[in-house]
Amino acid sequence: MLILEQVNKTFSPGTLDEKHALKDVSLHVRPGDFISIIGANGAGKSTLFNAVCGVFYTDTGRIILGGKDITMTPDFKRSKVIGHLFQDPMRGSAPDMSIEENLALAAGKGGWLSSVSRADRAQFRERLALLGMGLEDRMDHRVGLLSGGQRQALTLLMATYNVPKLLLLDEHTAALDPGTAEKVLNLTKSIVAENHITCMMITHNMQSALELGNRTIMMDQGRIIYDVEGEERSKLTIHDLTEKFRQASGRDLDNDRMLLGVDQ
Repeated sequence: MLILEQVNKTFSPGTLDEKHALKDVSLHVRPGDFISIIGANGAGKSTLFNAVCGVFYTDTGRIILGGKDITMTPDFKRSKVIGHLFQDPMRGSAPDMSIEENLALAAGKGGWLSSVSRADRAQFRERLALLGMGLEDRMDHRVGLLSGGQRQALTLLMATYNVPKLLLLDEHTAALDPGTAEKVLNLTKSIVAENHITCMMITHNMQSALELGNRTIMMDQGRIIYDVEGEERSKLTIHDLTEKFRQASGRDLDNDRMLLGVDQ
């Protein structure tokens, strides 16, 4: 489904700020995989997502999605088949446009309400109602006026309106309060399961990384150092993960957010 072959990326090469952000990363994501990715700040998690999305071209290696080599495909073309949510609820939607106009964009109508049919509007309302946030009765409201949780739920709906080949979630609940984060996470699980979406999710919550989806990957210093699924994964504890990190990296994990098992 998604294949990365020995992908490397170095930023500011030849300068004092040189950083080898991805180091020979190879990964095979199967159709229907829901992979949780953990790692300390600077481990390369978001950089991996940006490489897949085409935010930058990799230095070496190949990226293949659905059997097609997209290594040199521009980001705007990749965005048609890759959904991407960010930690910041302000990203992923147009704040000065209405909820309906944003959904028109997601549906491929260009954001123009003149191209939205009565059937389209009915579908917008139906899908918004599934979010359970009352947004179906506020379709003419500007998105910039929504709360962070409402906006992130809307962005999730937009990213999956036309089911993507791959959905990337970059700590998409980390900026929300615990109650709202849980609600958005439950919506995520429901939408991913119902639409059989292949998904990769970055999280700092080690317990969530073991409970969500079917597979857990740990990154450190631009490398994938641990990849686990199945029965082995089901038996793991947070202590086991910290020990796996120590064995693979040669040092203790000292990231408080990960050790405490929180996303806030």
